Amino acid sequence: MSSFPEISKQTTTTPIPLQRELRASEVALDHRAQLVRRRAGLLQWLLEEQGWRLLRPLVDVCAAVAAGVIALGGPDATAHLADYDKPLLALPALVMVLLYTRGLYRSHLRTLFLDTVVPVAAAVSIAAMLVLALGLFADDHSPGQGTWLRDWLITLALVAGGRALLSLGQRWARARRMVGRPVLILGAGIVGTQIAKRLEAHPEYGLWPAGFLDDEPRSLEEIGECAVPVIGSVAEVDEIVARTGVEHLIVAFSSTTDSRVSPLVQRCQELGIEVSVVPRMFDTINNRIDYDAVGGLPLLSLRMVSPTGFQFALKHAFDRIVAAILLILLAPVMASVALAVRLTSRGPILFRQRRVGRDGKLFDLYKFRSMRVSEPVAEGAGKAAEGTRKGSLSWRGRDMAPGGIEGVDRRTPIGRFIRSTALDELPQLFNVLRGEMSLVGPRPERPEFVELFREEIARYGGRHRVKSGITGWAQVHGLRGKTSLAERVEWDNYYIAHWSIGLDLKILVMTIFALFHGAE
Repeated sequence: MSSFPEISKQTTTTPIPLQRELRASEVALDHRAQLVRRRAGLLQWLLEEQGWRLLRPLVDVCAAVAAGVIALGGPDATAHLADYDKPLLALPALVMVLLYTRGLYRSHLRTLFLDTVVPVAAAVSIAAMLVLALGLFADDHSPGQGTWLRDWLITLALVAGGRALLSLGQRWARARRMVGRPVLILGAGIVGTQIAKRLEAHPEYGLWPAGFLDDEPRSLEEIGECAVPVIGSVAEVDEIVARTGVEHLIVAFSSTTDSRVSPLVQRCQELGIEVSVVPRMFDTINNRIDYDAVGGLPLLSLRMVSPTGFQFALKHAFDRIVAAILLILLAPVMASVALAVRLTSRGPILFRQRRVGRDGKLFDLYKFRSMRVSEPVAEGAGKAAEGTRKGSLSWRGRDMAPGGIEGVDRRTPIGRFIRSTALDELPQLFNVLRGEMSLVGPRPERPEFVELFREEIARYGGRHRVKSGITGWAQVHGLRGKTSLAERVEWDNYYIAHWSIGLDLKILVMTIFALFHGAE
């Protein structure tokens, strides 16, 4: 039982009945505890525990030192340095200090290599500038320009490369469930269940749910099926931690009052367990939050970027410039695809379909035709929509969104190729040039489906605040074709709330890598 009275005092009454099968929970708990014990080992220690905190700085310093040795001409050359080149020896130490001060050794659930490119480049570049200043201050002579430039660029390449290999190695081991940390989730409600399902489906986060803590969990009819069991109440946290070896607690929404949650969080911190909190009004929070305080009370100020402001105007100008450049560069490719479509099947080269864009405005989206025209495409789309209206298909958030191959597969051989490589999407660059679409944004949907989804899916209409995109935040995370519509909407609204030019550039780079996994 818990050692803090605020929680344990409520356990003297009748035991709280859990709305899941307790015996099944106990079996699941023992099974998950065994998984934890199996994972204990060198790889787990190296990629998830104390070893990970040592491995990252060790790789960084080795990369920086190796870069210096290479730039100066090898180990023998470093022993006969000219005085004006000696400040270069301070570069590895300066790089380490700047990486630390920029927060690059903090723990994150999931860090993409692209997220660290700018901070690493900035840290190495500032360190190189400081080396120049150190030489001028100490000896009134900066290091040799060629040597200094070589050291800067090699350090940048090796430090970034070392971090990329570490990130890929950790992600590879997590994805195969070779390493990971067990997590407790406070709150077996809709949000808590959503977190559990996502962690189960995406082991690359490095957390797998050991179970829920909840005094009064929601019924299965409310939250749907979930493989993660309720393993106890808030009062039993000490016993559960001892049995499962959990290292993380996620506080979601539950019936437990804040007066009992705060002692629980404090107790977990005393036990060395990391705590994460899903904040209230999480759908309004982005990375532009400002922290302030009134006395001892914290205040979070929420700031949003207006889709009608000058920042999005810059985005749209950037879109049109890049679209024009790509149309010129890709003209031979587009001509080849058009010729292949024309020669291999009868029908038009381009496929045109009505879609809904920003502020609900309709426009014609263009693609290279990838299907035979044995039946009118528009009629087929109309039938699918009519079937949906009649209830033959359910588009609730837990089900799949329209897209991919609908009905009979009528793709031509060339059509299969251009769809798998996303070459069929290239004509949408004309949509971007005309101002109807953006390079990056939520994918546009057909009017008949938008009408349905607006009623069925929470916050669906929010995605129409911005222009539709050729690629998007949801697509580069695998939400293409017939995937969860609710998840797509969640990712799209996240993109709008967190939008920046940097995020757009990251999505464009990720799109290139996503194509290697198939565009459909």
